[in-house]
Amino acid sequence: MQQPTDRQAKQRGMTLFIAMLMGAAVLLTTGLKVEARGAPDSFADLAEQVSPAVVNITTTTIIEARAGGPQPMVPEGSPFEEFFRDFLDRDQQGNHGDKPRRSQALGSGFVISEDGFIVTNNHVIEGADEIMIEFFGGEKELPAKVIGTDPNTDIALLKVESDEPLDFVQFGDSDVMRVGDWVMAVGNPLGQGFSVSAGIISARNRGLGGVYDDYIQTDAAINRGNSGGPLFNMEGGVIGVNTAILSPNGGSIGIGFSMSSNVVNKVVGQLKEFGETRRGWLGVRIQDITEDMLEGLNLSSTEGVLVNDVPEGPSKDAGIQAGDVIMSFDGSDVANTRELVKVVGNAPVGKAVRVVVMRDGQTQTLKVTLGRREEAVASNGEDKPMENAAPMQKSVLGMTLGALDDAIRGELGLNPGDKGLAVLAVEEDSEAFEKGMRQGDVITEAGQLAVEDIAGFEKMIDEAREGGRKSMLLLVRRGGEPRFLALSLK
Repeated sequence: MQQPTDRQAKQRGMTLFIAMLMGAAVLLTTGLKVEARGAPDSFADLAEQVSPAVVNITTTTIIEARAGGPQPMVPEGSPFEEFFRDFLDRDQQGNHGDKPRRSQALGSGFVISEDGFIVTNNHVIEGADEIMIEFFGGEKELPAKVIGTDPNTDIALLKVESDEPLDFVQFGDSDVMRVGDWVMAVGNPLGQGFSVSAGIISARNRGLGGVYDDYIQTDAAINRGNSGGPLFNMEGGVIGVNTAILSPNGGSIGIGFSMSSNVVNKVVGQLKEFGETRRGWLGVRIQDITEDMLEGLNLSSTEGVLVNDVPEGPSKDAGIQAGDVIMSFDGSDVANTRELVKVVGNAPVGKAVRVVVMRDGQTQTLKVTLGRREEAVASNGEDKPMENAAPMQKSVLGMTLGALDDAIRGELGLNPGDKGLAVLAVEEDSEAFEKGMRQGDVITEAGQLAVEDIAGFEKMIDEAREGGRKSMLLLVRRGGEPRFLALSLK
């Protein structure tokens, strides 16, 4: 038998070595895929661990009967007249006249301390005259009192008195959770009693229109009655409070929303300490920066938040002005309005913070002592409704504009000394209409300069065109609420 040469032996050895490396790589890659896709063998241990701290909540509301309420109108002589008369007679007899009736609703919650503090949704207990807490197994039921509520995050803190320590769960860190992580929901869906469902985190940082929204989206089944129940991570920490679902039919379609625990934890801490929330207040009205505003603001990106009004309060005292762009708050960069509202709300009332603003192309650092948002909101009256102004004056940029006089100020609910131009009509095929300008708006600034009359406004437009500008930044008020928008100078 012919023996291999040294060169052939080396080649065979190298081939074998490469094959071994490739095999190891395949095994490693396969192992990584299995690890990434692997689901827990079972959720049973986790469910057994946390379920004793999850509660069913039953609320009772006394609804006063209304005597003389509206009755269905049936034409005299109609073939249905006798039927409806009999129906109404039976209904009144069944309701015993004007006797008040009791309405009940169901929800979920969870115990966060052995001495009986319980977290749920505000909408679960709002308006309730009586709140009863049923504990795991149904062997214990206790009445609860409301410690405090926060409608802004839909969170409520309850308290029960128990002769013995209660099972409880702790908050986990929602900020470390990632899209794709496994989660488990526990609650009382559709009044069926304790129930467990599992899924993954589908998205993070969802907003549903609230000021302080920071929702975790999950495909774990959440239905009516799950509201106020906990969403757990795999270590048994509560990383969300189940609050809402997106559904065309009222049932779960795999799109549920849980308020993140790092928001809830702060709210619960304040409710426990003060019985109410105490959020920081900067005292500015703000809006996001859009691409068409960049030229007018002399900016290169939409990062930051545009100040469109500064009422009496902390920011005015500190020197912040309408037209400033807030770039940083208390050492943290600010990207948009939602981010700024969240970081300000989390800041302590009375804290002195540094706010960096861009003004006239240069940055300035101002020191603002934060007020309390709840007090500011309570002291601000509702804006007066807008009335349609009578047509007059001149058409500019697709809008019919008129100088403010006492009559128009009165119709628009403005103060006697307010200045600007009233928008009396807007052409529906104009860019102004497309950008949101409407009859009853008031233009108070153009190019960050005050507007007092039409001639001055037209002069500003001409100067901007001569200066090569393609758009004009306007400060517009509607019902007292300001906002900036940019119109092209065609």
